[in-house]
Amino acid sequence: MIHELPYVFEVVALIVLIALLAADLLIVGRRPHVPSMKESGIWVAFYVGLAIVFGLIVLAVGGVQPAGEFYAGWLTEYSLSIDNLFVFVIIMSRFAVPREHQQKVLMVGIIIALVLRAAFILAGAAILEQFVWVFYLFGAFLIYTAIKLVAGEDEDEFKENVAIRLLRRVLPLSKDYDGAKVRTVVDGKKLFTPMVVVFVAIGSTDLLFALDSIPAIFGLTKDPFIVFTANLFALMGLRQLYFLLGGLLERLVYLPIALAVILGFIGVKLILEALHTNTLPFINGGEHVEWAPQIPIWLSLAVILGSIAIATVASLLKTRHTAALEAAQDEPSRTA
Repeated sequence: MIHELPYVFEVVALIVLIALLAADLLIVGRRPHVPSMKESGIWVAFYVGLAIVFGLIVLAVGGVQPAGEFYAGWLTEYSLSIDNLFVFVIIMSRFAVPREHQQKVLMVGIIIALVLRAAFILAGAAILEQFVWVFYLFGAFLIYTAIKLVAGEDEDEFKENVAIRLLRRVLPLSKDYDGAKVRTVVDGKKLFTPMVVVFVAIGSTDLLFALDSIPAIFGLTKDPFIVFTANLFALMGLRQLYFLLGGLLERLVYLPIALAVILGFIGVKLILEALHTNTLPFINGGEHVEWAPQIPIWLSLAVILGSIAIATVASLLKTRHTAALEAAQDEPSRTA
């Protein structure tokens, strides 16, 4: 069920949020630099706080249900965005992007992700309005993705796709970067820099992650406004989070398990909802399956928060234990 928020509120909120994101990205374009831990921490805290405040505004304007859907969607998308960062780290390393220009790469990645997700959200909302049975496909896809994550078929292993290999073959590329430029001149010849390949790699990665994230959030809410704002807040501060976490990303060893639990849970939720509103003739004679339970939004929130919290604590304990064992093994060699 879609809980309509006032049209004026939605328009004003979208204008303000997009203007805020645009201002942040504009700052990066004019002043590329490596942000300090303090600067990154302040910006991440600001955007997280902003998301919490926005949820409270939605609560005041629309009530408990849309606010709960926003928080559940934002937490899910934020978790998946953190998973994106693993791939971004690999891409930056794989293409040896100078650290002072990584902010610009992330900026382009965020813009591409926002455009792709907006298109997917519009398409998804239109499809779901006409074909409720698509929930079966979305649910099955999320469960399949969850199984892949548990099985260790990790999306974080970046491999050059067809588009990147084609670019390498077709475009005249220089060997070295020229700042953050995509075009440069070498010995009088105009060439593309490796930065254009990096942008394509980031964009294609965004596309793959959107295929997971959009079905996931539609399993929590069908309101396109909430879907889009949850994605927008998940992308806000992602650039600063990249520099804040840095090497800490490697310590979140159980994050894929948490994501698998979340995606699997939402996949089951989608299938149950599809059964509850079933119209397919070969399932229950085309009638609704009345016994199919509907999972409330508070339970979705509890599963999402619990999965993230348990995975974070377990990951930190695991890496601390591993570090202690390695230190103990190194001790005899140092004293020998």
